[in-house]
Amino acid sequence: MQSEIVYSSVVQLASAIKAKKISSVEVVQAYLNRIEEVNPKLNALVQLRADQALAEARSADELLARGENNGLLHGVPMTIKDSLDTEGVVTTGGTLGRKDFLPEKDATVVARLKKEGAILLGKTNTPELTIAFETDNLIYGRTNNPYDLTRTSGGSGGGAAAIIASGGSPFDLSSDYGGSVRLPAHFCGIAGIKPTSGRVPRSGNILPYAVGATDAYQTIGPLARSVDDLTLLLGIIAGPDWQDPMIVPMPPANPEAVDLSTLRVAFYTDNGTGTPTPEIVRTVTEVAHSLKGQVATITEDRPNRMEETWSLWTSLNVADGGYGTLEILEKAGTTQTSRRFGSPDKEVTGREFGKRLREMDLFRSQMLGFMANYDVIICPVNANVAIIHGTQYDHFAGFSYTATYNLVGWPAAVVRAGTSPEGLPIGVQIVANPWREDVALKVAQIVEKTFGGWQQPSL
Repeated sequence: MQSEIVYSSVVQLASAIKAKKISSVEVVQAYLNRIEEVNPKLNALVQLRADQALAEARSADELLARGENNGLLHGVPMTIKDSLDTEGVVTTGGTLGRKDFLPEKDATVVARLKKEGAILLGKTNTPELTIAFETDNLIYGRTNNPYDLTRTSGGSGGGAAAIIASGGSPFDLSSDYGGSVRLPAHFCGIAGIKPTSGRVPRSGNILPYAVGATDAYQTIGPLARSVDDLTLLLGIIAGPDWQDPMIVPMPPANPEAVDLSTLRVAFYTDNGTGTPTPEIVRTVTEVAHSLKGQVATITEDRPNRMEETWSLWTSLNVADGGYGTLEILEKAGTTQTSRRFGSPDKEVTGREFGKRLREMDLFRSQMLGFMANYDVIICPVNANVAIIHGTQYDHFAGFSYTATYNLVGWPAAVVRAGTSPEGLPIGVQIVANPWREDVALKVAQIVEKTFGGWQQPSL
């Protein structure tokens, strides 16, 4: 019974609880039991609210008994990445200065999930300030991949992805500045979506809105085992909160209304920066060709200038010498960090800064011009499957596959579609035009159905 519960989708759990086929207490207890089984091996969950979560589950069941409910997620448990503020629950952002920090209110996205009845089980691990492709920090240490404990679960949502893949949580949220939703989804074989920049408020995240020229890089998106769950969760967390000034009041469209037969699909297997493994190349190619007969066209093609992703992405990140990041550390009271933050020697003049902004705008324009001929891009998430702990800088070029779509701010979903010879998950990245998460999610649904999606680890 426990395995049936913990590997259910969010949609299934919400429906079963509301229909009184199962109680919220039973669901929460099943996840707590699974966390006890797997977390000592993973180090994915770093703060646990066992007693509080069970008490909230009892209240949810009592409410249902009276014929009332709190919303779309009534009685459904969740975990939340440790970069997002949770009222009264330690939120470190992975940095030592906040090891005992208790937020006075929830981040906007957390508050929205709670308003719909979700119950917080605990917080999941993240690298310091979320700025790394491996989840490791000086407070909690590193998180392991559930398919191979010697490998990373990715970053910065590595704790979230690892616990979801292992059946310790039905869903979580991650910020995504260079791939922090999509990379962990790929490494851990689950589903995730980075929404369009301006879709979901960042208020209450350790890296907030108002980070200057790179503000559009970052958004917040859901992680789950099922693509259908992403659609449900995105609808809950999207929309203006009257704090984050970038958010546009445009409700997400329904993937079920997308006409697959009209979609023009482009795919590529190499972005000119880091060549993927043969298995990743084969998986992306198979996914693209599997859509034949369902979509209008499938063309092997890629936008120009993709090989410039890293130079463009970093050019604005370092233009201020990294002082934006240093201010966050100073505010947190952090004096010892996991790695060097800030690069005062990279600070540039106003004229050079303006030049870099113009280059970014030109890149975004040229990328958008490519999409005049396509509705969807299918490509790798990374050049590698989950890498060995401590080797992220040896494989840095491979992370450019996600960063491209932070530069332009487009929506990109990830779903598992293959397995490496080592038995590790292989995800594919499904990119759509701005504000067309519905298109990316519709294609992701088809890929999940065809290739099976998430698979239970032997952990």
